[in-house]
Amino acid sequence: MSAPVQSPVPVASRRVRSRWAALPVLCAGTLMTILDGNIVTVAMPAIQSGLGFSAPGLAWVVNAYLIPFGGLLLLVGRLGDLVGRKRMFTSGLVVFTAASVLCGVADDRAVLIAARALQGVGGAMTSAVVLGMLVALFPQGREQATAIAVFSAVGAAGGALGTFLGGALTQAFGWHWIFLINLPIGVVALVAAVRVLADDRPGPGAGFARNADHVGAALITGALMLTVYVIVGSGEREAPHTLLLSVLAVALLAAFVLRQARAARPLLRLGLFRSRLLSGANAVQILMIATMYGFQFIGALYLQRVLGYDELTTGLAFLPAPVAIGVLMLGLSARVVSRFGAYRVLLAGLVLITAGMALLGRAPVDGVYARDVLPPMLLLAVGFAAAMPALTGLAMSGAREEDAGLASGLFNTTQVVGGSLGLAALSVLASARTDVLLGEGAEGVAATADGYRLAFRVAAVIAVGALGLAALVLRTPRQEDA
Repeated sequence: MSAPVQSPVPVASRRVRSRWAALPVLCAGTLMTILDGNIVTVAMPAIQSGLGFSAPGLAWVVNAYLIPFGGLLLLVGRLGDLVGRKRMFTSGLVVFTAASVLCGVADDRAVLIAARALQGVGGAMTSAVVLGMLVALFPQGREQATAIAVFSAVGAAGGALGTFLGGALTQAFGWHWIFLINLPIGVVALVAAVRVLADDRPGPGAGFARNADHVGAALITGALMLTVYVIVGSGEREAPHTLLLSVLAVALLAAFVLRQARAARPLLRLGLFRSRLLSGANAVQILMIATMYGFQFIGALYLQRVLGYDELTTGLAFLPAPVAIGVLMLGLSARVVSRFGAYRVLLAGLVLITAGMALLGRAPVDGVYARDVLPPMLLLAVGFAAAMPALTGLAMSGAREEDAGLASGLFNTTQVVGGSLGLAALSVLASARTDVLLGEGAEGVAATADGYRLAFRVAAVIAVGALGLAALVLRTPRQEDA
């Protein structure tokens, strides 16, 4: 008797299940890096008192992470294309988790800063390739929109959730646990990644040693690291020093562009930027993320320094934002994008973000959370829940499959640059306004509140710029007919 013919349906079913099983693994790796970028904020006073940081030195607990993270994203995104994105992702999980443990056991300022820098390296390795892996796993419209919505929900909600966890863990167990919490998450994510993610290692002719542009890699990494360093430290240095470093960063970037135009195997194909969707989406993201970081960091300071909230209460006050973002992105985002098109959904989201920041620009000294903070926070959450998945889909749709890792790294790079630029610029504006008012004899809390209101208003103007740029640059016949 001949053996029965096996139906192909179970094989296809297993393939579909494995793709959806890979999604939470990729999201877990992203969640660690997103949480870590925000969880430190509320714990900064405890870290300062615990390790004896000076006020300028304390900024390096954040900066030491941001500089390698932002500087390496583009490079490791391309490396993922060359050596395999799964290999890059899992290696990043190992580095990030080990560095988190070092941060958690650090009892010296230098050790903590060095471990934070190592975390930035691991975070870049993990984050840079995730979007490339997602669009390869889910190449078709509705499924890709759903996967991107889930990924964006984790990232967006994780950012706000980090503020809550930072306050809760610091108050309950001490600041060390904001880092040690990554150990169980990292171990579970690593084991799952090894088991679930498909091996995408290229053939022997596609290795880094043979195909990578080493000179270009050094130039762009140096340029991006120096750019982030200039941005995050702009308020601490004299203007001539900042100008010199800025000129050097621009010179390195120009040298990189020239190198890519002439190299036989460039690290970054300049033709990638001919895609109006990819270039435009990254430019819009810089402005949008700059705006949202203004809310996240300046908003936390407003609650603590003006309304007098402690760390845990501040975290709880932010909790409605990740809840709203998660519910909307997971429940509605993919369907709304499929129904109305990414272009229209993005514009609607940016309108809501602008309205939320404008309302925060009126936050009074004697503000009431339910009246002055919660409504604009929910507007921002709904706007971001609409805009981020739409923007991500537009950006990645402008890249070829073989450039997916590079496009993913580029998209994550503009997030870091936009966040760092927004945080630095808005913080400097708020501080300068407060100092002027204090010099004129204003009361301390009132002067502080006025500085924050100025920052929120400028953030609203930046959001208007993002809206205008998106309306002009990302409009295409396909988007109009969607």
